[in-house]
Amino acid sequence: MNLITEPYLQQKARWPQTGRVILAQYDAASIVVYQAYRHAIGDFAAEYGYFGGEFKLSRMTWIKPNFLWMMYRSGWGAKPGQEVVLAVRLKRSAFEQILAQAVHSSYVPEIYGEPAAWKQAVENSDVRLQWDPDHTPSGDKCERRAIQLGLRGEAIAKYSREWILEIENISEFVAEQRQHVMARDYESLVLPRESVYEVRDAEVVKRLQLSPL
Repeated sequence: MNLITEPYLQQKARWPQTGRVILAQYDAASIVVYQAYRHAIGDFAAEYGYFGGEFKLSRMTWIKPNFLWMMYRSGWGAKPGQEVVLAVRLKRSAFEQILAQAVHSSYVPEIYGEPAAWKQAVENSDVRLQWDPDHTPSGDKCERRAIQLGLRGEAIAKYSREWILEIENISEFVAEQRQHVMARDYESLVLPRESVYEVRDAEVVKRLQLSPL
């Protein structure tokens, strides 16, 4: 597996406990996001390195840079239709484009002013933004918020091929770590190493409502 990993308890000690932050594994050129699919879609993507076959460009797809948020949503890869967990390495420049286009999926008065302005922003953007409670490995809610980003239209077309550097099937790793979670053996639990992703564009920081670092 190409992901860099680190014990969960070491990471927990340094992660922010509150606020809206983007936790991710990234470097100067790339960032990893996660998705979970049924075998027909996930196996195709892992084999060919892009999303095709039964993957629908007409449907919005949601990406999550936070591994634990993906584990909560997929039941650690055990929910029906989410058995294949993918680590998708994207160009970092593409992720910045995604953040720059992101519009909240629900109306936020302090960002958009009038509801009509928000509705127009939604119509003009191919990227949706949601902040949801992050979760512990066992599924308990955290005070910290995790980001997920929905892609449609031109964004999903570019995401499915052009923006991808690598797709890795990490289902076996997920299954191994799920056993530690089920046993509540958090000292043995290992996760992809993640740290707070810094967004440098002040306007994007404000619109995303990111917490100060």
